[in-house]
Amino acid sequence: MCLGFVVGAVAPPETADAQETRREVAFLTTRDAGSPDGSGVYFGDARGTLRAGRCVVSKINAGGLSPLLESGPAFVREQLLQIEEVRGLEPANLFDSVSEDARTALFVHGYFIDFDKGCRRAALLQENASLDGRMVWFSWPSDGDIANYARDEADLYWSVPDIADAIVDLNQRSGKTGGVDILGRSLGGRGVALALQDVALRHPDIRLGEVVLLAPDMDFAIFSRLLPDIARIATGITVYIHDEDRPLALSAQLHGYPRLGQAGNDIASLTGVEFIDVSSLPNESASGHLYHIHNATVGRDLDFLLRNRKRAHDRPDLLKLGPNSWALASD
Repeated sequence: MCLGFVVGAVAPPETADAQETRREVAFLTTRDAGSPDGSGVYFGDARGTLRAGRCVVSKINAGGLSPLLESGPAFVREQLLQIEEVRGLEPANLFDSVSEDARTALFVHGYFIDFDKGCRRAALLQENASLDGRMVWFSWPSDGDIANYARDEADLYWSVPDIADAIVDLNQRSGKTGGVDILGRSLGGRGVALALQDVALRHPDIRLGEVVLLAPDMDFAIFSRLLPDIARIATGITVYIHDEDRPLALSAQLHGYPRLGQAGNDIASLTGVEFIDVSSLPNESASGHLYHIHNATVGRDLDFLLRNRKRAHDRPDLLKLGPNSWALASD
């Protein structure tokens, strides 16, 4: 399969500055494939077969307004990004392109994320956490509609077996580095936890790398019941939390139980999990839910964890709060 289409008109030859603003993200997706019609919608919100490829994200040239927009709030800077190109690959070819010498990370996004937004935010995470060239983004068929939370939940559950298979396949190609790292954000964190339990039950002898859950939208008590299976196959488990995460507060009201990514839970009861509280960091997002892409201190902490393999007690900028919890402080 080769999708290989370019968004918009053919661009002029790149300058060095233009090349520096381009970011390429490897992806797997269970979305249905669309048709290039000039709209830039190459993968929709319906369920499809597993596909793979690479999307290229670049910055929009706003001319004289660019310096002003670049100094604006994070959500404004995010809108300066656009998908420039999507190239299709067979999933097996994408897996084969993963170097055994790289510490590969699989990232699963959250709710209210269409393919376009997901690619842009995956590029931001890849850059913020210094994961360039070693991250694979898994895009399940979220609607990208704020009103369709329940439908997103259903599509996430439907995608769990594919997430589990991707973990196993990537892990087989990461043997020299101690296993694939797995990152899940928001509702995607729930999908990661469920997929990891599936992997643990089907492959009890597998050994994975780090498991990182960023603002996970998952019932805290349910996670505690899955934890023994997950901990058995993971090198380490890290959960990032915030005490003013508004989407998670709404989810807690909807479900009737606290979320794993909220501060205030009985985290000391979860042996083997390191909790990183980011509540004291400057918040560029009113939601308190996007610190993984908009806060450089979080990105640096992820880099120390995923590239340097340092546990919380050995990483800078962390203040110990409890037996398995730390507060992340800005410079």
